[in-house]
Amino acid sequence: MNRPKTTSSDLPPRVIRRVRRLKSGKLWEGFYYWAAADKREIPLGTDRVEALRKWAELEAAPVPVEAGTMRLVFDRYEREIIPDKASKTQASNRLELARLRSVFDSAPIDAITPQHIAQYRDNRMTKARTLKDGTVIPARRATIAANRELALFSNVFNKAREWGYTAKTNPCAGVAKNKETPRDFYADDAVWSAVRNCAPAELQDLMDLAYLSGQRPGDVLRMTMRDVVDDALVVRQGKTRKQIRIQLNDADGGRTKLGQLIDRIKRRPVSGLYLATTDAGRRMTVGMLRLRFVAARDTAASQAESAGNAELAARVRQFQFRDSRPKAASEIADLGEAAKLLGHSDKELTKVVYRRIGESAKPTR
Repeated sequence: MNRPKTTSSDLPPRVIRRVRRLKSGKLWEGFYYWAAADKREIPLGTDRVEALRKWAELEAAPVPVEAGTMRLVFDRYEREIIPDKASKTQASNRLELARLRSVFDSAPIDAITPQHIAQYRDNRMTKARTLKDGTVIPARRATIAANRELALFSNVFNKAREWGYTAKTNPCAGVAKNKETPRDFYADDAVWSAVRNCAPAELQDLMDLAYLSGQRPGDVLRMTMRDVVDDALVVRQGKTRKQIRIQLNDADGGRTKLGQLIDRIKRRPVSGLYLATTDAGRRMTVGMLRLRFVAARDTAASQAESAGNAELAARVRQFQFRDSRPKAASEIADLGEAAKLLGHSDKELTKVVYRRIGESAKPTR
């Protein structure tokens, strides 16, 4: 009677897993078949599904059921594709993948139909939860989360087709997504000034930096003094990796508002490498930004309420730091210039998603 395997217990008999760490830091995984008659290892490759198929040929046994399930595709996608994405995308993809695994992990690849995709879309729910004050938040349809998860599933399935796991049409094709209402909040000057005036100097500079550069909050927090090159602020966007050179001098040779801001930051009594720092010269983190911005927004809303301006207070409470980017796009008259500043190759994206005020038009007469 054969002794039970103590390693590679998740693999069939006589299949061995070898794992090595490469110089690049990535883990290499290979599979081998132990041929007892010849007392040697037969390489099965680095792909688990192909290794199982080769094992089945050597053993003259049926291919294991798991070889045709989504679990193998999810595993390979998580191992090979996700690590090459931006860090924030990696984190969100892994959460989305965990939700997809809970439903599709053991499903045969060729058995998934558009109906299954539609059922997932319609039945995806949030979890009911209870807040600290005892308030119960009931479960509800997670329409946006379902869209994001199915977008990832579609990408995973396309990879499965590329890798040869299936020749079937992507089941997501033709399945409508849940309707999404894009955010259309516009931080006008009244809202912007109300919050900025209640902010400490370091947050005021950060708000100005985000607005004048038109960049995402994460990119603004990463800006350093080394990014100021030849009278331009060089930005490498974290999401798209696109590089943008934002001029610090205008056509007449004078300093732009952004150039003046950077000059002011350089003259701080205590400065650091990063443009976004605290008054002590420490780099501003996402958490520090959130705490300072929420405090300034709450103060501004309270002041507006005390002054009897409930409408302004309500708009201030809707304001988020990320609204600085749409504000920049909305207040640049030339759509092409707005698209260039935001790093969009398609002006339609800038127009539809980021322009939050209507086009200026002349009357009939």
